[in-house]
Amino acid sequence: MLSNLDLPTTVTARIGEVTVRRAKPTDLPALMALLSDDPVSAARGDRGDAADEGTYATALRSVLEAPLNDLMVVDDAAGEVIGTLQLTVIPGMARQGATRLLVEAVRVSSSVRSGGIGSAVMRWVMHVAAPATGAALVQLTSDAARVDAHRFYTRLGFADSHVGFKYAV
Repeated sequence: MLSNLDLPTTVTARIGEVTVRRAKPTDLPALMALLSDDPVSAARGDRGDAADEGTYATALRSVLEAPLNDLMVVDDAAGEVIGTLQLTVIPGMARQGATRLLVEAVRVSSSVRSGGIGSAVMRWVMHVAAPATGAALVQLTSDAARVDAHRFYTRLGFADSHVGFKYAV
């Protein structure tokens, strides 16, 4: 848990105010639904099946207990989970010992996409969460198939600066 983040907090999106808060174990069904609502994630096996709940519960517990990690959820005005993202602080040696804030698994429910939620939350990450964690750099990766997401991150000021590689174990 990133204890230096002042949460919950409210951010303003085009559709109105939304709340960013830490995920709780009771958010698990909503988190599974958000992952399976995404075609790229679904193709990787995030189907939201009840049979997978134990695996996801273990993963959620691990993220929430790790001191340099946090999992955020975004609630709408009715308190329904409509988004999520994971934050990881990475201390480093490069860039004169710069700390990085890694953003992973950004998801917004398809029912409210294009409502400005992603922009509002990412601006909170860039202008509030990153400074609060001491990060000099916010970084993320995005699947090559997510062309719309690439345009979104570029509009927010992220530079398409690296080529990423993965090795499946």
